[in-house]
Amino acid sequence: MSASTLPILLRSLGLTTLARDYPEAITRAEADNWGYLRFLHQLTEGELNERLRRRIERMLKESALPPGQNLAVIDQAKLPDKARRQLPSLLAGDFVRRGDNLLTFGLPGRGKTLFCAALGRELIQRHQLKVLFLPTFKLVNLLLIAKRDLKLPGFLAKLHRFDAIICDDLGYVSQAQDEMEVLFTFFAERYERQRSVLITSNLVFSEWDKIFKNPMTAMAAVDRLVHRSIILEFAGESLRAKAAKDRRA
Repeated sequence: MSASTLPILLRSLGLTTLARDYPEAITRAEADNWGYLRFLHQLTEGELNERLRRRIERMLKESALPPGQNLAVIDQAKLPDKARRQLPSLLAGDFVRRGDNLLTFGLPGRGKTLFCAALGRELIQRHQLKVLFLPTFKLVNLLLIAKRDLKLPGFLAKLHRFDAIICDDLGYVSQAQDEMEVLFTFFAERYERQRSVLITSNLVFSEWDKIFKNPMTAMAAVDRLVHRSIILEFAGESLRAKAAKDRRA
């Protein structure tokens, strides 16, 4: 086998990073007197690291998470006490592996979406958990289209491939009966399959009959979501209002 055929063989096996890096690795191995084991370890570790990087990149793109909403832009000292205490545990990802939910409540602009989006990004980067971010109105529209086309079970199965789905702004969905039915079906299916949802809402549970119209349906939805959940409340000044004040100052 000639040296010119080795890159072709490596690429045919899908070892593209190894094919790219092995000439430099040979030079370093000869200069530093590496043994065969260290040489092989260096190349395979580089291949695995690059595959992990590409996988995380794909998962972040698929997640549809809002750009710029990450842990670095959160002033953790200004988080609500419970959110700050819970953050290390949430970042460990075990609540998603258990299929628990994260329910965040508060008036608009209090940082609920930023918190959940930043958490979702960390779950992908640290643990390669599959996360999807959807405004709730968009989720409802997609569910309605799937129901209309007689494809709702298949669409729900596609959503269940995500370990966690962030349903943003639950309080702003419309109130038509068919919209509420598909949303309840989504929550019920996630509950049965022990798949996590992360919800941001400006409406506390006692006001969920405004979302689901029927008080019994609202109670059933709350019961499923709360059964395995972490609940955080975001109070204080609107972050957007504060940012506007700072700009004017």
